[in-house]
Amino acid sequence: MRISELSAQTGVPVPTIKYYLRERLLPEGERSAPTQAAYGEVHVQRLRVIRALIESGVSIAETRQVLDALNNPPENPHELLGAAHAAITPPADESLDLTSTRDIVVGLGWKPGMCDDAVLHDVARALQGLERAGFDLAKGVLPVYLESMRAIADAEIAGVPTESAEAAVRYVVLGSVLVEPLLLALRRVAQQVASVEQFGEA
Repeated sequence: MRISELSAQTGVPVPTIKYYLRERLLPEGERSAPTQAAYGEVHVQRLRVIRALIESGVSIAETRQVLDALNNPPENPHELLGAAHAAITPPADESLDLTSTRDIVVGLGWKPGMCDDAVLHDVARALQGLERAGFDLAKGVLPVYLESMRAIADAEIAGVPTESAEAAVRYVVLGSVLVEPLLLALRRVAQQVASVEQFGEA
């Protein structure tokens, strides 16, 4: 298909597609003439990944990291998932003490070396935010968080597609970027339902 057809199929404007081509986020099409190229399903899928990431607030630099993981996937599936997470996880903050974080994530089944420090630092940042605000979780809430998150993770990892590196990375990255807002929204719905059940309707 021509670039105009690629644009029509994906909803991405032609100038934006050309920008992604210049930035080497999108691979070149097959040249059919000096000023024309043909594009295929691989371009459609890659554009959908790029747009989903960028529209979810992932920067061009972080998007490039994700695409690098797609283009040069590690052989081990766990390393592949780690590369996908690394692209969308803020860098580790070495000033944070991970001692209490490590104690907490043991409840998720964590053992030393099982995940990147950047992910642990994300947990530490969140805990630090709670502490600075003087906010204490209600008794019994943290174990429920841990149990729920582990159940969600088990179900998600069991569903990681294995037919290709691109499918796996796309699932992990988009699942992180796009599903996390869904989890928060569902939590708010559940809170309102629980509130009505405990306190009654207004």
